[in-house]
Amino acid sequence: MASGSHGSTARAILYAFLANFGIALAKTWAAMFTGSGSMLAEAIHSYADTGNQVLLYLGLKQSRKEPDAEHPLGYGKLSYFWSFVVAVLLFSLGGLFSIYEGMHKLGHPEELSMLWVAMLVLVFAIFLEAGSLLGCIREINKIRGERPFIEWLRHTRNSELVVVLGEDIGAQLGLIVALGFLITAHFTGNPMYDALGSICIGVILIIISVFVAWRIKSLLVGRSADPEIQEAIDDIIRDHEDIEYVFNTITIQYGPDTMLAAKIKLTPAIAIEAAVASINHLERELKQRVPNLRWCFIEPDVTD
Repeated sequence: MASGSHGSTARAILYAFLANFGIALAKTWAAMFTGSGSMLAEAIHSYADTGNQVLLYLGLKQSRKEPDAEHPLGYGKLSYFWSFVVAVLLFSLGGLFSIYEGMHKLGHPEELSMLWVAMLVLVFAIFLEAGSLLGCIREINKIRGERPFIEWLRHTRNSELVVVLGEDIGAQLGLIVALGFLITAHFTGNPMYDALGSICIGVILIIISVFVAWRIKSLLVGRSADPEIQEAIDDIIRDHEDIEYVFNTITIQYGPDTMLAAKIKLTPAIAIEAAVASINHLERELKQRVPNLRWCFIEPDVTD
């Protein structure tokens, strides 16, 4: 049974931060040197991604804060909030700015120079971004266990890894598109292709940001635990010797932690003291066997 890992998420964020910051510096130099709109759009995108990693790490740290009187279920959902903010920034600073820059270059084309510099920087950035993407996938593989990758992506409650994965894929696609259009502009001598490259990059980023925001929306509203965790919880409760019937179980994910509420029917004629001891034992067993199950509320009843 896989569960979210604080360490894996933090490492994936670190890989992305280092890659994006190094790429942003290289792209900025190349954009100033060549006057390329695609390169400037890519530089802004990389700076935005670098800042996004800081926000993701902030959310990761804040989500680990202990519960208090005003937040009895903790601060786990702060990771979803900051992930959603990152999706909005990716849409605005990344996608919309790239489209604006491309439209501006189409209306006011500028002569491009020394494009080979930009091409070298883009090739370097592609390899660096590939390292970040592979690092993210490696951390995801540690968490998803035996489940297919697509199934993990559909059901995971780890918003930070979803955002990092989306950013890395968007960055890699953007770099390849920018390189392709710059090569076309170089051989045709037409700067229009550079502007079109910037617009295409913006469209890619907007599509990815919308996907990421859509995935995180359900977590912000309130979503059950991963189906794999839910199934494990149901099996443990159903197999407990003093439980005759399980009416229902409800789980809610709060960042890295899970809350469980269950209504059960105990075996007939069980004494109150024995029932209390049995339920306490069940709660301890659940917390021992289910990773990150932090709150457990078991209600005995005779009807649903």
